[in-house]
Amino acid sequence: MSGTDGRSGAGSGGTDAGGSGRDGGGRDGGDSARTARGGGDSTRTARGGGGAAAAPPAVTTPRGRRPVVAALMLGMALAAIDGTIVSTAVPQIVGDLGGLTVFSWLFSGYLLAVTVTLPLYGKLSDTFGRKPVLVAGIILFLVGSVLCAAAWNMAALIAFRIVQGLGGGALQGTVQTIAADLYPLKERPRIQAKLSTVWATSAVAGPVVGGLLAGYADWRWIFLINLPVGAVALWLVVRHLHEPSRPRPATRPRVDWAGALAVFATGSLLLTALVQGGVAWPWLSAPSLGLLGTSAVLAALTVVIERRAAEPIIPGWVWRRRTIASVNLALGAMGLLMVAPTVFLPTYAQSVLGLGPIAAGFVLSVMTLSWPVSAALSDRVYNRIGFRRTAMIGMSAALLILLAFPLLPYPGEPWHPALLMLLLGAALGLFQLPLIVGVQSTVGWAERGTTTASVLFCRQVGQSIGAALFGAVANGVLAARLLDAPVDGLPGDLDAVTRALEDPGAFSAAATDHVRRAVDAAVDYVYIGAAGAAALALLALITLAPRRFPIITEPTEAAGTAGAPGRQDAAS
Repeated sequence: MSGTDGRSGAGSGGTDAGGSGRDGGGRDGGDSARTARGGGDSTRTARGGGGAAAAPPAVTTPRGRRPVVAALMLGMALAAIDGTIVSTAVPQIVGDLGGLTVFSWLFSGYLLAVTVTLPLYGKLSDTFGRKPVLVAGIILFLVGSVLCAAAWNMAALIAFRIVQGLGGGALQGTVQTIAADLYPLKERPRIQAKLSTVWATSAVAGPVVGGLLAGYADWRWIFLINLPVGAVALWLVVRHLHEPSRPRPATRPRVDWAGALAVFATGSLLLTALVQGGVAWPWLSAPSLGLLGTSAVLAALTVVIERRAAEPIIPGWVWRRRTIASVNLALGAMGLLMVAPTVFLPTYAQSVLGLGPIAAGFVLSVMTLSWPVSAALSDRVYNRIGFRRTAMIGMSAALLILLAFPLLPYPGEPWHPALLMLLLGAALGLFQLPLIVGVQSTVGWAERGTTTASVLFCRQVGQSIGAALFGAVANGVLAARLLDAPVDGLPGDLDAVTRALEDPGAFSAAATDHVRRAVDAAVDYVYIGAAGAAALALLALITLAPRRFPIITEPTEAAGTAGAPGRQDAAS
């Protein structure tokens, strides 16, 4: 394909460039400038056509960027550390508030709120600017944190966790969007690597901090600790993030509240069915079938509403443009495969290898060490061979690594899976960051928030589907392997088996070995399924992604600047 392959299946302007022809500043009446790139991706300059005018990145000087970057990292830390720090305090929370049967909604409710609000916040940031959305998200997250600390029972805590999630959705999407606004294309790996480092640090620090607070203070402090971090981030954003003035639109911007409500309802019901199916009720039970059926009807209604909306929350061009659609599908598949290491590897490490929780967490955490390093170096690859090829190399390596997991010896040594996770982190860093940087670079300022939110939304939905799908696979394999166990009455659920293995006297030596082998087989099949998800990601890139990403360069970037016309900002 040529560098203009992105035009195929384009949105309203007939081009796959992020400027969307005449509705986003990509091309206006054929007025576009292109330059050849060594990485195999075509470059075009946004000329500020009609509709939503293109705007330069948000900060004008390298010195001004530094406090904003600090604010972004603190905001990302709030969202990144949330799940890991809460998980370690669950026993203390349940012991104080009760609600053992529903405590999983502490995580599910937060995940639901984050996922279903991502498209809304992406559209709002494109319509009204990034700063008000980020400020509102931080405030909402902090309000939710205070309410969680004051919760008087489990129902109240779950409700307040949902409030936290409503703020977390704004944090995740808007932080990534502002990061792309701040830096021109060649410098974006630097800020993305910093954000990846935040996630890596949070994965390691979260359980430690949560355990210390729950053990030596009170579990309520795991929420109150968000306040000083969020307050500093909020102050930095308000003081230092200066968005460019934009031309006043001819008509007052309208928010598609009907579409937002439809997206929220559809996503909530679908994710509830995926998260609770096979856990709170059987998959073929009335609750599961009812939720899935209702979500399907609401999805059809959402499509109708969005087609008629003047400013839809999820515009049709998100799926009509080949570049964005392929990245959405590829990162959705990555979310699917990520369930294998993040959910099932700790179970494998404890039940099969016999490690304690801290050591099991370390086996997983090595992946977060190689991921940001690989991401930071990925620009040296995609600047030579292009975004698509770089991502394909990363996912091909991930596919081979996932297939190698079932070949590990039984019971094996802890360094065996740790080495694979180290390699997997490097492979996925080489896959994810080029696609995020690439797809953000194919759109102008006025569409970047929506595009980034669609990518993150697909990744989150992929994780939810993966948790449901691979949970069913693991439990099915485990039940089949336990049919001929040397003892009767063994539980057929992976979580129940794992808890039983923590008691040395629960089974005889022969039964214990049989159960451990059954868990090993169940996790092996999950990794095979994850390899299938990796193959789907590769298929999306091979069949849908254009060989050359049609890169949009903002007018100021084309003039050699990251924020002020006529000057190129140095890297900060």
